[in-house]
Amino acid sequence: MVDVRVSETLAVQGTLGIGVAVEDWTGDARFFEYSQAADPIGDGVISPIPAVAFPAALYADGPSRVIPLDLSRELRTPYPATSPALLASFVRIEAGDQLTLRPNATSQLLYCIRGRGHSLVDGRVVKWKEGDFLTLPAATEATHVAEEGTAFYQVVDTPLLDYLGVVADAPRFRPTTFTAEAAQARLAEVAAAPDADRKSRVSVLLNNTAFDQTLTVTHTLWAMFGLLPAGKTQLPHRHQSVAVDLIVDCLPGCYTLLGDSIDRQTLEIVEPVRIDWESGGAFVTPPGKWHSHHNESGREAHLIPIQDAGLQTYLRTLDIRFSSPG
Repeated sequence: MVDVRVSETLAVQGTLGIGVAVEDWTGDARFFEYSQAADPIGDGVISPIPAVAFPAALYADGPSRVIPLDLSRELRTPYPATSPALLASFVRIEAGDQLTLRPNATSQLLYCIRGRGHSLVDGRVVKWKEGDFLTLPAATEATHVAEEGTAFYQVVDTPLLDYLGVVADAPRFRPTTFTAEAAQARLAEVAAAPDADRKSRVSVLLNNTAFDQTLTVTHTLWAMFGLLPAGKTQLPHRHQSVAVDLIVDCLPGCYTLLGDSIDRQTLEIVEPVRIDWESGGAFVTPPGKWHSHHNESGREAHLIPIQDAGLQTYLRTLDIRFSSPG
């Protein structure tokens, strides 16, 4: 709305020139009494983040393509999103095909679920294979060439940038590869340690040396490569970051329980929701939910949770809590 009247007083004082219109910018302004707007999450005004599983069948066959794990309808966003800050996708590339990706993201993480090939990044070539991790910074275009039939798990922070209305154009770290051999060897060391059974998690965290405060894989992303031994339960914990978990391998009988609270006597989650694991599948762990992982399959299982905990840690809002020490 534009007020076409001219303020004669201001014009005389020289503040406005003759004939300059004064605009009315109050159309979108409103006020809430404090108690009506102080907790839009608790009041249900802002949409909750659902605990959803995505099956491996989504990328089992078909042409080369990106398959977003899109919860934009549930999150009420006009752009694809798996959580408010993250978009997870499966990327399928047929043998001999290639895909060029250039997401508007400050951070991109790719885990090779299967296959082998190479990527062309800024005129350079990097090779990858099953079990490798690759992180790429902002303003990076990568052409991924599949020498064998390939599937990636990709996580980017594009929804965060879409929400802010910004374009990422300044790389904060160098492209980095975490090889399968190095990750598996380090995890084996952790699993073989004398105190492994007393740890809350048998896992390794990926870190780029550029982030020596948050100790995370990028400045927004956090990534873990974890082992869930046969017959073991990882006791409940919770955090304010959203996790988009990939199950690398498992047999039936592996699952996660999620709930709003725990019984402090039994350390069990009260009225939990169960999410059964599937090899090659993924699921979302909402923020603030207590969750525990269980392996009743008779064989060890591996998982890769990826979270926006790099950002949450930097903001000092992660608030991670464990049901018991260790």
